[in-house]
Amino acid sequence: MNESFNMTALLTEPMLTQLSSAWAATSNIEVVAVVFGLFYIVLAAKENIWCWPAGFVGTGTSIFLFWDGSLYMESALNVFYLIMAVFGWWQWKYGSRQKSTLEIRSLLVKEHISIILLIAVLTLASGYLLNNNTDAALPYLDSFTTWSAVITTWMVARKILENWLYWIVINTASIYLYSERGFLLYAVLFALYVVIAVFGYRQWRYNYRHAKSSSNEMV
Repeated sequence: MNESFNMTALLTEPMLTQLSSAWAATSNIEVVAVVFGLFYIVLAAKENIWCWPAGFVGTGTSIFLFWDGSLYMESALNVFYLIMAVFGWWQWKYGSRQKSTLEIRSLLVKEHISIILLIAVLTLASGYLLNNNTDAALPYLDSFTTWSAVITTWMVARKILENWLYWIVINTASIYLYSERGFLLYAVLFALYVVIAVFGYRQWRYNYRHAKSSSNEMV
């Protein structure tokens, strides 16, 4: 029994030491970006419009964080996020045809196929350019998470139900990307994002079906 305990201690000690060192090296700007990033996704999963101001603060700080880490596409992505935070707020509040609150909608399979093909083309093109012309770290993975996030953020702003399924894939890839570059806190955040994305999909699907059934009853 004591041997088993000692074995567990030996196995976990290096991991705890690594986590402790990574936390000590975490900058204040990363903490701010992570906290507001977490606020954003939790509020978005609840379909709460205040997710967009939280996203604005989180992405504003992330621009500088990723530039310092040589993740140029991620830094550029957060400039886009900054703009989308304003666009998303406006869309959720006035984006329907009646200039009122935007409702959740679902895309057709052929529309998703077009989106996936577009992401693939953009990833290969920008990955190639970064790999051959810059010192960018993990250029193809960086490009994939960036372009897929660009398109999926637009889907969030337009309240496309399936955006959460895309985020599950994107966030899983991002965990490795950020861990590789030493952004441990961000990697942990994106692990939480994966879990919250599952919750977000289930919540939005419920809201979508409820709104649809209510609409059918009124006809």
